[in-house]
Amino acid sequence: MRVPLSWLAEYVDLAPGSTTEDVHAALVKVGLEEEDVHTFDVTGPVVVGEVLEFVEEPQKNGKTIRWCQVRVAPEGQLAADGGPDVHGIVCGAGNFFVGDKVVVTLPGAVLPGPFPIAARKTYGHVSDGMIASTRELGLGEEHDGILRLSTLGVDAEVGTDAIALLGLDDAAVEINVTPDRGYAFSIRGVAREYAHATGAAFRDPALREDFAPTGTDGFPVTVSDEAPIHGKPGVRVFATRIVRNVDASRPTPPWMVSRLKLAGIRSISLLVDITNYVMLELGQPIHGYDLDALTDGITVRRAQPGEKLTTLDDQVRTLSPEDLLITDGSGPIGLAGVMGGATTEMGASTRNVLIESANFDPVSIARTARRHKLPSEASKRFERGVDTRVAVPAASRVAELMVELAGGEAEPTGSLLGEPLVAEPILLPNGYVSGLIGIEYTDEEIRGSLVEIGATVEDAESGLRVTAPSWRPDITDKSDLAEEVARIVGYDRIPSVLPVAPPGRGLTRSQRVRRTVADTLAAAGSTEILAFPFLSASDNDKFGSPVEGTVPAIKVANALDASAPYLRTSLIPGLIAAAKRNLSRGLTDVSLFEVGLVFTPEQGKRYGQAELPSGVARPTAEQLAELNAGIPPQPRHVAVIIVGNAVAKQPGVAAIPSGIADALAAVSQVGLATGAQIDVIQGSHHSMHPGRTAELRVGERVVGYAGELLPQLALDSDLPRVVAVAELDLDAILESTDAEIAAGVIGTLPAATQDLSLVVSRSVPAADVLATVREGAGELLEDIRLVDDYRGKGVADDAKSLTFALRFRAADRTLTAAEASEAKLTGSALAAERFAAVLRE
Repeated sequence: MRVPLSWLAEYVDLAPGSTTEDVHAALVKVGLEEEDVHTFDVTGPVVVGEVLEFVEEPQKNGKTIRWCQVRVAPEGQLAADGGPDVHGIVCGAGNFFVGDKVVVTLPGAVLPGPFPIAARKTYGHVSDGMIASTRELGLGEEHDGILRLSTLGVDAEVGTDAIALLGLDDAAVEINVTPDRGYAFSIRGVAREYAHATGAAFRDPALREDFAPTGTDGFPVTVSDEAPIHGKPGVRVFATRIVRNVDASRPTPPWMVSRLKLAGIRSISLLVDITNYVMLELGQPIHGYDLDALTDGITVRRAQPGEKLTTLDDQVRTLSPEDLLITDGSGPIGLAGVMGGATTEMGASTRNVLIESANFDPVSIARTARRHKLPSEASKRFERGVDTRVAVPAASRVAELMVELAGGEAEPTGSLLGEPLVAEPILLPNGYVSGLIGIEYTDEEIRGSLVEIGATVEDAESGLRVTAPSWRPDITDKSDLAEEVARIVGYDRIPSVLPVAPPGRGLTRSQRVRRTVADTLAAAGSTEILAFPFLSASDNDKFGSPVEGTVPAIKVANALDASAPYLRTSLIPGLIAAAKRNLSRGLTDVSLFEVGLVFTPEQGKRYGQAELPSGVARPTAEQLAELNAGIPPQPRHVAVIIVGNAVAKQPGVAAIPSGIADALAAVSQVGLATGAQIDVIQGSHHSMHPGRTAELRVGERVVGYAGELLPQLALDSDLPRVVAVAELDLDAILESTDAEIAAGVIGTLPAATQDLSLVVSRSVPAADVLATVREGAGELLEDIRLVDDYRGKGVADDAKSLTFALRFRAADRTLTAAEASEAKLTGSALAAERFAAVLRE
């Protein structure tokens, strides 16, 4: 919300000399966060001038300029810049005439941009200033020609300060309005908050005696809401006023234009500007109809299926049965609380106006605005709750301004349907506020704070009975009242004390391991990313399963991107997209990882079919169980992608390209972080290179895959031919490992090392041979690693030679070479028994 200071000062006494910083500081004290400051950024001298004469001079470039003589000060007096009373000015516009009053920026002035004004030679003349347009002054976007003051209804003396005349010396503070404080979307509401912060006198613009409720027979209005949302009627109050014989061609006065501009709303026409002005002033959205375009009376009802409406933005909208409509005898003429219809809008030919000031149900308006993607200033206020008692004063205020500024004649009565909402009293127990906030408040402070915000306070048997003011629909229980006391008395009363964490709590095992995995991969040189969880069907099919085919996936009903409407079943596509983006920016050696959820629905099972509970009550345990049953499994995965060189080229060292070995190294790091023994065996995946794909297991459970992408798939993704990837199911690893990770004992006695070379069939996985040797060697074997896989001369074509490095150690003695050899040969014998392994000579 943008609040012009001159407007704010009409309803609350600003301290003399208050700046925008002072006003922001005061509003922050009562919880209204500062956002920005807005000014016109115009400095003088800028004055009213009169065009005395001009000569049109065609130029070689085809343009015609005017060499103008403009009086900028009363005859015989010095101008504001110290120059003569008549200045020669070159102007390229052609929309003004001799005798017109215009805005002249004299040398020394600065316009928004910043654009300093100085005397300069142009088109063969010295232009001593500039005649300004509306856009150059920051008052609007119109740039068809210079601003003629007569179009604003202004006839000021020559030499008058135009900055003050047009309200360009005003400034606005912008505040962030949270969803629970919709009353602050008005000058009225912000003025009241400033009064709370400073103790200044507040004058409520909605409490004028001449704004009393009108009669009910001024204009026929009916409500027919047969399908209210959550049982709440779509409209609570509907007030109208009629103003006849308005002159829609009159200009909007400069003070209103400047205030609307500072508040973030452009000036459209006088009648529309008045309705917007009152909306900002009182917080009550207003809509004006061309009375002569209405057929019969107004009916407020829900839309019929398939019904259509052309709104003020000239868009034809297909309506939903939930949409609340304003209709007349011809059909829909407006989306209630969101936007009016084109057929009854106020225009240049409007002579008679029907003013609508209504209070609509917040839920109904919010759903309509989102359904049609049509946020508006009106819907923004209705969604947060509008004071039900301000509808009549707002209609009367609009009628008053249309009489004053448009020359209209207001009919003495209007119509009023419905009654303002009466808030239910809230019991505030003794001691509750101090107990909740944590500091002591006196009874006088509590009562005084609640009275100050406009609440009615009465004594009750065990505390206070408090009725919230009509403009605070957000106050619904005793905790809201406690918050108001803390806010009004001052947040500075609340000490800054860090809470002490209660014992027996902390991160869960899953959270601890997840962080350890991320820290380990990052420490190894990889960079963590967070990719969007939305993919195309083809990307899910490529990586969601190791077997080629269609992978079950959840489709988002209202996808952000129509080309990626499915929730991901794998993390790899997001990593590929991130790697591609980094490569396009010159980062050729990339190692990325992500820890995140994937979505793995069961084939043929439908999700999200449970009926959503009403938002007005807490869901039951049965409802929550039904909702949870409608959510697909969401295991947490970790995935890595490595592109480019694992070791960069250095003096004396050639570059080492990355490959499957680097992916398996990342898998090993995940195993260390989780305390899991991840076995690597030959595997296959339809999106990975045959022969360069590993299946990853913990025990007998498959927990993921690692390898290199198919070269063509990598090239299609604009990546190098060799791209190493790995993806593991982190939840499955945790389920298959012990809850606690215990550090191994560091041996203090000497170790005995030996090598073992076994010739086996090429079809036998090396991991199976390694596991068998480990099993046969017994407890003395401390470590075993595969160090060579030889296939060539001296080995049969259908065989391979596997060389293992073994390390033996005993806990209580120094091993002899014979003991180590015996353990090795025992392992070799078991491998020979299972795989027909032969010792290589």
